Amino acid sequence: MSFSPTFQEDAEKLFMPNQEVGSILKSSATTFTDNMKLPVHRWYRYSAGYSAEWAGSLMRHWGVKNVLDPFGGSGTTVLSAQEQGINAYGVDVHPFVSKIAKAKLAWDVDITELRECFNHVISSTGQRKLVSIPSSPLAKKCFPDDDVFHDLLKIRDGVLELDQCLPISKLVWLAFVGIIRATSPAGTAQWQYILPNRTKSKTVPPFFAFEKNMEIFISDIQSRKTLDLKKELDLGFVEGDSKLLSEIPDGWADAIITSPPYANNYDYADATRFEQIILGDIEGWSDLKALRKLLVKSATQNLSGWKSEEYLESSELSPIIKELLPVWNELSEVRKTKGGNKPYHSMLAGYFYDNAQVFKALRKKAKDGVKVCYVVGDSAPYGVHAPVEKWLGELALSAGFKSWGFTKIRDRNTKWKNRKHQHPLHEGYLWIEG
Repeated sequence: MSFSPTFQEDAEKLFMPNQEVGSILKSSATTFTDNMKLPVHRWYRYSAGYSAEWAGSLMRHWGVKNVLDPFGGSGTTVLSAQEQGINAYGVDVHPFVSKIAKAKLAWDVDITELRECFNHVISSTGQRKLVSIPSSPLAKKCFPDDDVFHDLLKIRDGVLELDQCLPISKLVWLAFVGIIRATSPAGTAQWQYILPNRTKSKTVPPFFAFEKNMEIFISDIQSRKTLDLKKELDLGFVEGDSKLLSEIPDGWADAIITSPPYANNYDYADATRFEQIILGDIEGWSDLKALRKLLVKSATQNLSGWKSEEYLESSELSPIIKELLPVWNELSEVRKTKGGNKPYHSMLAGYFYDNAQVFKALRKKAKDGVKVCYVVGDSAPYGVHAPVEKWLGELALSAGFKSWGFTKIRDRNTKWKNRKHQHPLHEGYLWIEG
């Protein structure tokens, strides 16, 4: 075990100065929930995220200049950095999620022109014939009312006719994305999976929802403009591979704040499948195959063609193989007793293999002395525990970082009715120093 980072104790005091305040921060800092109250951040709810205010307070406390988020998601870290007057780049391999983040970052537009663009889309739907109706059975299940569905698609076609390179068009596109679920009676699971067989008690008509989103966007932009943010910041969001980070200059980052996919079989590709089908980006499940090959192997769906046994002796896994191998072997046997027979052994091996590559890329893109905070949670597929933060810390050391430590923030898997196993889990901050 390495020595803890020199800044860990100081950071812990920042977030937990006393038990009372600490308990409040523990409950929400590692989730996206609080962001739904914040202008611009709330434009798209992305369950896989953390508090923007938490991220901003950390980078402000550190006094850093360049922040990198290799798992950028919907842009929380970069937007927070902008609020603090700090340079930042986000990277995410998911093209749809990256497009959402880029749209949020395009918020600084002329409000009159934005309203005119919204109104143009609405007025153009009057005599519009639909360009195409999604053939996916999922779309029909989620929109049983043809009139509602066709109204939604007319708005879609008006949005997609806009020049998508323009910042205003990106915002109008995101406003449309945000109404797709609200206008469908289909339910949504806690982590964004669409549930066509469960219905919501209330839906919103498409035109009303679109106009309401227009007012929310305009109000949020007006609010953000009052912050008088720096114009000369180096801000950006890249659709790219966190295992390469080829778009980021070497030695650029003096801070890395991020949350990697958890090793919990959450399907990031499927989380936005519904929206992508409605937009015409994909036709169905099979169109996600190419994306799955690029995603971190945090879900069994991302393992196609990947044979973990061929990588157990790789240099990437060598720092943790003595502890990983018994877990891999146990899961190989346990799966045979389960109805789903899921290859969690391969998933875990792939997860840490990929993250080893991420750390190597991060070490190259970061300055000496870089401060890193990973929001992470451990894992216990089929009840077999994997100490995720420990193994990630060891992989970071192997990649050239100097030390790591961990601060537990909250317990997970505590609701009995939701448990698939009985092993207690936790979540917290993995601190790494470079």
